[in-house]
Amino acid sequence: MNRARNTETDDIAEGTTFGAGGSEPYAAALRRSHSNVLYLHETDDGETDPSQIGGGDNCSAAPMDVSRWHAAADAADLSLLRSVTGPVLDIGCGPGRMVRAAMDLGIEALGIDVSPTAVEVATESGLSVLLGSVFEELPLEGQWQTALLVDCNIGIGGDVTALLARCAELLATDGEIVVETHPDAARDRTYTGRLVDTHGRQSDPFRWAETGVDSLIARAAAIGLASRQLWQLDGRTFCRLAREGHPNRPNAS
Repeated sequence: MNRARNTETDDIAEGTTFGAGGSEPYAAALRRSHSNVLYLHETDDGETDPSQIGGGDNCSAAPMDVSRWHAAADAADLSLLRSVTGPVLDIGCGPGRMVRAAMDLGIEALGIDVSPTAVEVATESGLSVLLGSVFEELPLEGQWQTALLVDCNIGIGGDVTALLARCAELLATDGEIVVETHPDAARDRTYTGRLVDTHGRQSDPFRWAETGVDSLIARAAAIGLASRQLWQLDGRTFCRLAREGHPNRPNAS
């Protein structure tokens, strides 16, 4: 997962990203050396009470099952991928579930993640994944047909508008951003979070955001992006964004 630049994230320690620092529960879960279940907690003082694991009013009030990110793409993932055009950039790709599924479907895809462990796991499996931030210079600048922000990755860096604007820079003229949103359509929150596992191991704090479709569409419109499709599948909510005035692709019905 990535850290936004020039935003309110700058009050967090430089280089701090999703799940990193501290005892790195995210890295341990990816390596399956500790619990596969993580919780994303809002924190005001930089400390999370282990007795409160599993509570809170945020994107992961329910547990985050890291084993799902190692598993094969599910029906919702595959339906999404069959509706997009390559090349696809999977932002915050983790161990590469969506990259592998795209490759299996014959779609050119590249993953990017700031977690060295996530990238190691993905590359060990033969997947095309880069270590780095979406806010850094990337291959195919301005040529990507699809930018993926799934599995709550619209929260990267704690600045939804900045993340959408950067994705728009990466896209070809007729490119699209596919976002998985919070199930509450009106959700629009930015906060300092911390990952905690079931053993009480905690990451350093990092900035994160949650947005539902209504908030996403409003933020997108402010930077010249329009909603082209909304859909729900298997309890997940997705939105397809493209530049204002650009017609729908044939496969985005």
